[in-house]
Amino acid sequence: MRTYKKIPLQFKILTLITGLIVMIILLLVGISSYVLFVDSRNQVEQLVLQTAKTIALMPELHEAIEENELEETFRPIAEQVKDQIHASNIIVEDRETIIYSHIDPSEVGTGIHHDANGQVLTFGGSYNFEVVRENGDVLVGKVPIIASFEQYDSVIGTVAVEFPEENIYKNLYQKLKTILFASLVVLCLGIIGGVYLTKNIRKDTLGLEPHEIASLYRERNAILLSIKEGIVAINRQGFITMINHSAKNMLNLDDSNYIHKHISEVLPSLQIDQGLEKGEIVHHAEVLINDKVFIFNFIPILENGQVIGVVASFTDKTELKKLVETLSEVREYSDGLRAQTHEYSNKLYLLSGLMQLERYQDALDFIQKESFVHQYQTKILFNQIQDPNVQAILLGKLGKASEKKIELIIDVDSYVDPLPNHIEITDSITIIGNLIDNAFEAVMSQKEKMVTFSIMGIGNEIIIEVTDNGPGISSEQFEELFKIGSSTKGSHRGFGLFNVMRIVKALNGTIEVTNHKHVGAIFTVFLPKKIQNREGDNLHD
Repeated sequence: MRTYKKIPLQFKILTLITGLIVMIILLLVGISSYVLFVDSRNQVEQLVLQTAKTIALMPELHEAIEENELEETFRPIAEQVKDQIHASNIIVEDRETIIYSHIDPSEVGTGIHHDANGQVLTFGGSYNFEVVRENGDVLVGKVPIIASFEQYDSVIGTVAVEFPEENIYKNLYQKLKTILFASLVVLCLGIIGGVYLTKNIRKDTLGLEPHEIASLYRERNAILLSIKEGIVAINRQGFITMINHSAKNMLNLDDSNYIHKHISEVLPSLQIDQGLEKGEIVHHAEVLINDKVFIFNFIPILENGQVIGVVASFTDKTELKKLVETLSEVREYSDGLRAQTHEYSNKLYLLSGLMQLERYQDALDFIQKESFVHQYQTKILFNQIQDPNVQAILLGKLGKASEKKIELIIDVDSYVDPLPNHIEITDSITIIGNLIDNAFEAVMSQKEKMVTFSIMGIGNEIIIEVTDNGPGISSEQFEELFKIGSSTKGSHRGFGLFNVMRIVKALNGTIEVTNHKHVGAIFTVFLPKKIQNREGDNLHD
C-alpha cells in the first residue's frame, strides 16, 4: 500500500503565515502604488498648471513680449522656475503658436501644434494634457497669456510647463522602496513569530503532530471502550473531563454528556480532595455508591510538578465478590467430589472387610442402606430439579456437607424447571450458595447438624428456602442482617447476605427471614419468573 509522508505542522503554519503576509504585502503594495501614482500625477498636473498660471501673470513676461526680448530677458527667469519645480521645459508661444522661448534655442521661431492650443487661445482656458516625446512622455499644463488694454483683454500667447512622467515614477519608486523595506521587516517578524508559535504548539502537544494526536485519540477511545473498569478523569477544579461507558454502566448513569460537570453533581459521595490537594496516589479505597461497594484507585495527573487533575479507576467489589464466589463454588465442587471419592473409598474398604469376615448380611444391609440414600438424593436432584446449574450447586454443597459432617436434606417436594434466562448462573450461585453456606456456619456449633434446602417453581414465582437447626437470629441481628459489612464471623466478612439482597432486588424479588418455632432460622426467597430487566426491557421465563 502506498504511503505518503505527512507534512509537519511547523511547515504548514510557516507556509500559511508567510503566504498570508506575502499576499497582504503584495495587495498593499499594489493598492499603495496605484494610489500614490494617481496622487502624484494629480499633484504634478496641479503643479505644472499652477506654475504656468504664475508665469503667465508675471510682469516680466509681458514686458519681454512687448520688447521682443523674451530670450534675453525672460529665459533666465524660466530656467530658475524650471529648476525649482524640476520641470523639463517651459514654452512660451504667441497667438500663431510661434515659439518665443524653449529649452532648445533651435526651436525658437518654429511652430508647434497641440490639440489644446485652439481651446487655450480661443476660450482662454487652462488645460492639462499628455504629450509623447522622444525621451519619454511628459505632462503639460498650458494657460493663456492675457494682456489688458484700455477697453478689453486679449490673449496674446500661451505658457506651457512640461513635467516628465519619468520623475513621477522615480518618486514613486523611492516611496515604494520604503514600503517594501517595512514589508520585509514585517515578513521577517511574521516568520520569527510563526517559528515561536509552532514551537509553543509543539510544546503543548508534547512534540506530537496533528495526525499523531488524532491517532492517539482514536486509540484512546478504543482502549476506553475495551476496558471493563470504570474510568473518570477530573481536572484541578473538580470538573469531569472524561468518563468511559463502563463507568456509566456501573454507576447506573444515563447516556447524557457528563463532560464539564462537577464531580459533586454526579458522584456526591466520591472524595477526591486528597488526590487533588496533596497529589497522593490512593489504591484500593472502598466507596459505597448506590448500595454498591466500589474499589477506587486515584492517580494524580502531574504537570511540571503541579497537580492538574486526577484519574479515578474503579471496579465493582460485588462483581469481584461474585467472581470469587463462583471460583469458590468450583473449588467446592472439586473438594466435594474429592471428599465423596474419599468417603466411598472408605465404604469400599468397609465392604471388603465385611466380606473377608464373612459377614455377608451386614454387608448387604449396608449396601441397601447406601443405595436407598443415593437413589433418594438422585431422584430428587436429577428428576425433580431440572436446572443443571442448580444441580451442580447442590452437588457441590452435598460434598461440602459430607465433609463437614452436616446432613444436607433436599426437600422431597422440591421441583423446578430450568430457571428463566434473566436469572443468570452467577445469580443462582450467589443466592443458593450464600444461603446454604450461612446455614452450614450456623449449625457448626450444634450436636446434630442439619440443613434443609427446598426449591419450588410452581405458579409465577420461584421459591427458594433454606432452613437450619442453628441458634436462630437475634432481634439485634435482624436489623443489620443485610447491611454490607455486617457479620458476626469476624472482619472482612458481611458481603454474602448483602449480595443476596442486592441480586434479589435486581430481579424484583423479595426475601423473608424468620426463626423456626423450635430452633434455627428460615430464609425464603421469592423470585418472579417474568420481570423487567435492569435496563427496563421485558424478559420472559
